[in-house]
Formats: sequence, C-alpha cells, structure tokens
Amino acid sequence: MPELPEVETVRRGLNQLTLNQKITGGDVLLHRTIAYPCNIEEFLTGIQGYQITTWYRRGKYLLAELLERQEKVTGISKQADKEEVSLSLAPSTSTYLGVHLRMTGQLLYLHRDEPLHKHTRVRIFLENEQELRFVDQRTFGQMWWVPPKIKVENVMTGLAKLAVDPFSSEFTVDYLANKLKNSRRPIKTALLDQSNIAGLGNIYADEALFLSHIRPETPCSHLQPSQIAKLHPAIIEVLTKSIEAGGTTFSNFLNVKGVNGNYGGVAWVYNRTGEPCRVCNSPIQRIRLGGRSSHFCLECQQ
Repeated sequence: MPELPEVETVRRGLNQLTLNQKITGGDVLLHRTIAYPCNIEEFLTGIQGYQITTWYRRGKYLLAELLERQEKVTGISKQADKEEVSLSLAPSTSTYLGVHLRMTGQLLYLHRDEPLHKHTRVRIFLENEQELRFVDQRTFGQMWWVPPKIKVENVMTGLAKLAVDPFSSEFTVDYLANKLKNSRRPIKTALLDQSNIAGLGNIYADEALFLSHIRPETPCSHLQPSQIAKLHPAIIEVLTKSIEAGGTTFSNFLNVKGVNGNYGGVAWVYNRTGEPCRVCNSPIQRIRLGGRSSHFCLECQQ
C-alpha cells in the first residue's frame, strides 16, 4: 500500500504537472471507484470546467482544490511544496477532488493517446490532450467530488478520524508519549493506527523501530521515555529520506510519470528477511503482528 512518502511523492509530481490546468471531462470505467457522489454523471459534471489550483495531502489522502477562475497560479507556492499542508475542512467556495490510492492505486499523468492499461478505473481529461488516469489493480482505491460549501470531512469521512501528521508541528515527543503511555498493544501495531499518527504504514514503522532500537512486539506501556525520545525523530527521518528517494516500490507503486521509487534499495530491515543487517550482519527476522509482517534485527533491537 502506498504510504505517506509515496503519496507525498505523487502530490509533488501533481503540483509540478497539473496546476492551472482545466478539467475538460472524464470517463469512469469502474463505477465503484467513485465513493461520492453515487451518480457518476454528477461526479463528472461536478469537476468539469474547474482549474486545479493546488494538491494537498492529509495522511494518505490526496485532495485537489478546484476553482472557477481565469488567472493562472505562477509556479508552486512555498506552502504547497511542504510535506504536509494544513487543509481547512471548513465549508468554502472551492470544490475538491479527493483520491485515496489504497492497496495498488496509481495516479498517472499521460497523453490521451497512450494505450489504456487494463486496470484503468477513471480518466480525468485535462487541457492539451493530457489526462490523469487512476489505475488500480485491486480496485480498493477511491475518488470523491466535494461540492462547494460542504465540509470536506462530511464527504471524505475518513479524514475526520486521522491523527496529526508526522510533519506537523503538533507531532512532538510529548504527543507521541501521550498516545502510547496507556496502551498494552505492541508498538508496531500502535504506530500503524491512523488515529495515533496519520500516514505512517508498515514499511516506515519497521524502519523507524530499527533506528530507535525497539523490537516491534514491545508493549507500548513498557517503553521508556528515552526510547520514545529516539522513536520520534526516527519516524521523521525515515519518512524524509524516503520522500527524497521518491518513495518505495516493492510491487505496484509508481509516481505520476510512471517511475519507481528508490527507497527500497536502502531499507534497513523492511522486506529483507534473512539478509544481513546493515549494521551488525545478523540475519533480519520476520514475524507476524496483527496480521502484518514485521521485520527487525535481533541484535540491534532489544
């Protein structure tokens, strides 16, 4: 599943390629991909004629702000180029196009003449014969149209359940400690809970726990303040490095230009079962926690 760095990589690419472009139409090839509204014609009519002004990310969600205006946005604002942009969920005169990639979703920027991939689910036509294609093999991905003057979270209800973003100023050591202190769950399970940290997933939870020398099965309530103080910057570090590498590709992830992410080649532990630890040469271990794989080093993580 694309995690925060992969979604952020897509957001940055979309802000480079699609700003100021008007949506001229579209085609929905798999109706259940559209989560709102239920009527496909209403979805296509709702987004048509609007210009894409900015793409935001909230956790693993992408939102394009659409406005009816003629003036062009020149370049990309410093705010829009941050890892996470604070998105007001209050009603506004803007309308939004929301996307969640889920397990295997890809949002690709292509010329309209490019042959259709067999897993293409939605096409959004732009100016200059370009288009955004939502390709999704497993078909769990979703798209939303949020009409003007309606709160975004009332349509994209998953947004209301998200905790703070790891790149938010609210994500502090104290915040993390308060989220974990009364929990008996394994720390790995707690890190994957989007009501604790928005956007963190399986890959980067494993990586952050390695850097902070914590076993994934350690109960949260057993963690010492010094361990949490190491875990907090480790989370930010692995996410930052993956964004710089364009995300991770182990199976399906591609950026908007169809290019793989490069972080997987330098991962500390994730997907490296049996391979030597990059620090101590001990074989990387793999266990199951809460139905998910966890990778760690027996020597480096105590």
